[in-house]
Amino acid sequence: MHPELDAYLRQLDAIRADARQLVAGLSDAEFNRRPAAGRWSAAECLDHLNMVRKVLPAIDRAITNAAARGLRSDGPFRYGWFARWMIRSFEPPPRRRFRNPRLLEPAHQPLAPDAVLQEFLSLRDALTRRVRQADGLDLQRAIVVSPVSRFFRMPLGGYLAFLLAHDRRHLWQARQALGAGAAPE
Repeated sequence: MHPELDAYLRQLDAIRADARQLVAGLSDAEFNRRPAAGRWSAAECLDHLNMVRKVLPAIDRAITNAAARGLRSDGPFRYGWFARWMIRSFEPPPRRRFRNPRLLEPAHQPLAPDAVLQEFLSLRDALTRRVRQADGLDLQRAIVVSPVSRFFRMPLGGYLAFLLAHDRRHLWQARQALGAGAAPE
């Protein structure tokens, strides 16, 4: 396993553990309580992260296309300024807000903590399988075209790092919504 991908697998394990800990013992009311008008509840934060289901086919296409084109490399991989900026911008705590694309909007209705967590964990298992499938590919030259906009393209390795930063950001936000930290984001 390439060291970069191995690091992603360790991050996915930590993200799964964080989500389990976050949801453990929450009532439906706690999980769905918005901290303030215009702010997401913990339920909405995790449901938004579950929209990764809409991104997985784009990752599959990048992996399939890279394998078909013989884009293989042992790295090291360097990503451009845009990919590095996106990854940094999404690490918690947030320094700037981004408008959420309609395609990735969470359900704005009460959700059951256990159901949302189970879907979250299942989707992270699916992402883990894709990280393993990417081993041996050129993570810099394999390109993911976002389902949000065909103009949003990132190298596969950078896109995976972006998704992990995005997970950490919204888990942090969910923790804030539950009152486990400072003012809600």
